[in-house]
Amino acid sequence: MMLLARLRFFIVAAALVIATACVPALAQKLGPDGAPNPTASVTSEQQLLKQAPRIEGRIDIPDTRAAVLIQPAGRMWDYFHEVLLRRGGAIVILGTILLLAVAYLIIGKIRIAAGRSGRKILRFKALERFSHWLTAGSFVLLGLTGLNITFGKVLLLPVIGPAAFSNVSQAAKVVHNFTSFAFMFGLLLIVVIFFKDNLPEKVDLEWLRQGGGFIKSKHAPAGRFNFGEKLVYWLSLGAGVAVSISGLLLLFPFYGTNIAEMQLAQIVHAVVAVLFVALILGHIYIGTLGMEGAFEAMGTGEVDLNWAKEHHDRWLAQQLAKAQQDERAQISGTPAE
Repeated sequence: MMLLARLRFFIVAAALVIATACVPALAQKLGPDGAPNPTASVTSEQQLLKQAPRIEGRIDIPDTRAAVLIQPAGRMWDYFHEVLLRRGGAIVILGTILLLAVAYLIIGKIRIAAGRSGRKILRFKALERFSHWLTAGSFVLLGLTGLNITFGKVLLLPVIGPAAFSNVSQAAKVVHNFTSFAFMFGLLLIVVIFFKDNLPEKVDLEWLRQGGGFIKSKHAPAGRFNFGEKLVYWLSLGAGVAVSISGLLLLFPFYGTNIAEMQLAQIVHAVVAVLFVALILGHIYIGTLGMEGAFEAMGTGEVDLNWAKEHHDRWLAQQLAKAQQDERAQISGTPAE
């Protein structure tokens, strides 16, 4: 009996010692007002973010990606999208517009030096114009709806309010996704139709040497497309392929890609798209304000003979020679009366 009493006393004493030691720990979990502090025993955010490459939990569903709780790389992507892309995109686009405005003030519109002859020559057939306007029109829609993702919250949201901005952005997303297929089809047509006319030629070096036609006293020689137009073609083709591939990865997410690769696809898509917009702004400027008679080529398909002589003399000579050959063939094939 004495042994049981002593054992009971030892157990009670040990329990009191343990309870006394736990009192400070329990007290630390209370706030200044005596209420429980739920964050007292929580690991700090900085400690969590030090874990690499990401923090995962346990889940019972088959999709293992849902187990990712925190991905530090995602914060870097968010900073790129919300800060770097917004600032860089504004600098590139507004800077391009400013440079074009300065060029217009200094150089002005490049006029047809000899004036209009009143004679026209076919430059682009109907299918060629269709491929151009299909790609151009879809690009404008893609550009406007895509820029809304980057600049909409800053420029549009304060003006129209959250509800309207939500509706506009949802509609813009649908338009952007479906218009992309028209753009890719137009890009494919442009590759097939204009590829051979945009291959490098010796005359391109002479065009560069004479200032590309921007020196008013000189008319640089060129074939169907000059070096500047060929450069726009190849840059547009490269940018178009890049935004198409990255766009398809974003349109069909996680088909052969993981989170990091999806983030990379979005970065490539955004950066190339911004540079693409700047390139096309220059192209639009040359085709409208920058050069007299240029818009008519894709507008009606025909250009003034003097315009063709000043900007594409080698091509004009080939077309006139071909027309003469066709005329001779028709005359020689006509039976004598």
